[in-house]
Amino acid sequence: MSTTTIPAITRDPEIHSGAPVFTGTRIAVKVLFDYLEDGQTVGDFVSHYPSISREQAIAALEEVEELLGATA
Repeated sequence: MSTTTIPAITRDPEIHSGAPVFTGTRIAVKVLFDYLEDGQTVGDFVSHYPSISREQAIAALEEVEELLGATA
């Protein structure tokens, strides 16, 4: 049995000029980082953006962490 994992982050030149967004939405991933930078939590973010699940937000953070680890 194979499992297909859908990335939490999508980049499409037709959506937000290619800025990374949460897959299936038009919500820029940067918004999550802005929340965290302002001292807010992932819970705060998902309560303001109910189309993003906590799991999807965490998965996006993990994808970014993996990307940064690959380039370090």
